[in-house]
Formats: sequence, structure tokens, C-alpha cells
Amino acid sequence: MNEKKRILTGIRPTGKLHLGHYFGAVCNWVKLQNEYHSFFEIADVQGLTDNFSNPEKIRINVREVTIDLLSLGINPEISTIFIQSTIPEIAELTVFYSNLVTMSRLYRNPTVKTEIKQKKELFGNSGESVTYGFVGYPVSQAADITAFEGACVPVGEDQLPLIEQTREIVHKFNSIYGDTLMMPEPVLSNNPRIKGLDGNEKMGKSLGNAIYLSDSKEEIEKKIMGAVTDPNKIKKDDPANPEVCMVYYYHQLLNNQNLETVCTECKQGKRGCVACKKELIQVMMEFLKPIKEKRHYYESHPEEVDQILKDGNKKARAISKQVMEKVKKNMQIDYFEQEQ
Repeated sequence: MNEKKRILTGIRPTGKLHLGHYFGAVCNWVKLQNEYHSFFEIADVQGLTDNFSNPEKIRINVREVTIDLLSLGINPEISTIFIQSTIPEIAELTVFYSNLVTMSRLYRNPTVKTEIKQKKELFGNSGESVTYGFVGYPVSQAADITAFEGACVPVGEDQLPLIEQTREIVHKFNSIYGDTLMMPEPVLSNNPRIKGLDGNEKMGKSLGNAIYLSDSKEEIEKKIMGAVTDPNKIKKDDPANPEVCMVYYYHQLLNNQNLETVCTECKQGKRGCVACKKELIQVMMEFLKPIKEKRHYYESHPEEVDQILKDGNKKARAISKQVMEKVKKNMQIDYFEQEQ
């Protein structure tokens, strides 16, 4: 029987998870955990790269994101959830790898270029708005992956440049110090980026267009009732185009069994937007019901969440220490290790 490969992926604890996280990534992780030895990192250090002045936000959301992952189906019996900052070997590797990557290469990374552009648009053109830690986070991600000998990394196409950066680092390290690090392979996800309620191509925390797993029924009702519909539908009986309606988009996303009727009635002008939104609220609440039940359980049992993280940290640390022993030996910086 073939040994399962190890998979590593992470999420920054900068806020609670929303439907975009689930459909865009986590539902695929839930499936993959049955096929791989899965390690899920709560990347608090990377979260601090642009939240360094608000550490309390990161600290609170470490537990919130863990609860969300557990509620969505990440099973701690077969998967490992751990906190990045509890693994000092990641920080060590980040320092070692920083000697192998030029600043010009980091600035050429398409993902980094895009995010720097967004930051400069937000804070102005001053270079002071972009920190060394932010520009260098692909190096930290390479350390995340290689510290646990992650053979596979689940990513969307937009994240492939980050994996390519990791592969370059691994290749250069191994060419200098010998066969030491495992070369990771991307596991491409076909999951699409989920649109926001406002029609934006991305559902995001900062955009105010997301439905969170922790949202109350009242919050969900308010958000859905304000969702963007066909602007050309003025009166209730006007025919409309469901393909430009975010309400219909979410009916599709949640696989409403009444989907064909929703589409037909919308096109024929037999369905008002208010009625359609109210039906979506019902479908949404039914979809979220088991998730909310599990979330309530873990919120009521914080000691279980803490134990899951403690166990995960311990398991992850044991692996990273073995990797670091090999790294230091091959780098010839394993001073006096044999005497310990």
C-alpha cells in the first residue's frame, strides 16, 4: 500500500471565515484530508505582517478561525491544526532562505506585486507602507511548507507563483547543501473565487460583502435583502436576467433544489426580487444549520479547541525539529549537537 503524502496549507487569522473561504478553499481541504496526511497552519506570524500594530486582532482570531475550520469539517482525528508561531523552526528556516532570494526576485513575484500595488493605492505611494516582512512573506511560506516536508500544497491558480518561489528556494538550497529539502508540488483546486453580495468578483473581509459562518439569522437576512439584483428589473413583474443577479448566483452556489423554477420564473417576470431573496435566506439558513451547530459546540467547549491546538502544535513541532536537524547538519552549523 502506498504511503499517504503529506499536505500543508495555511490560513491567516485576520478575521472569521466566510462563505468565500469555504467554497473557495476549505471544502476542498475537507476532501483532501481523507487522501493525505493533512497539516493546516494558522499563520499568525504572516497575519502580523500587515497587522503588526494590532496583535490582539490576530490572537482573538486564532481561536475563531480554528473553530470555523472544525465547524466546516476539518477533523482533528485525522488532520493536524497548529499555530505557526509555536514552531520556531519556521522562523529559523525563513532566515536561512532569505540568503537565497534577492529582493528583485521577490518584487517580481506576481502575487507580491499585486498586493503591493493594492497597499500603495490604499496608503499612498510611499514605499514606507510596505514592510520587509510583507515583501518577504513568500520566503516565510517556503519555510512553512518545507519545515513539514509538505509534498503537496493545495492552491488556486493565482497562488502558483508562491509555490514556484518555494520550488526555486528548495532547488537552490539543495544545490548548495545537498539533497536536504523535499520539492513540493501544487495541488490545483478547481474551486472558483466566490463573488460578494455586491457583485464584486471577490468576497472579502474588507469589502463588507461577505456572509460569515458566525453571522446571526438577522445579519444574514439583512445582507441578503441588500444583495445586488438585475438593475434593469424595475417592477416586480418585469422579466429579468438571472445571470447578472447575485441572489440567483447564491441559489446556484447552494445548489437550491428549486433552482430551475427560480431561473424560469425570473426570466418570465413571475418572481419578485423580495420573494426570491426570502427563499435564498431559507436555503442559506438550512445550509448553515449543521455548521452553526458545530460552531456553537466548540464555542461552548473552548478547552477542547485549546487541546486540539496544543496536540497539533506538538505533532507539528516534532516533524519540524527532525527537518531542522537535517538542515543544520548539511549547512554545517550543527555545533555540539552530538553531545545533547
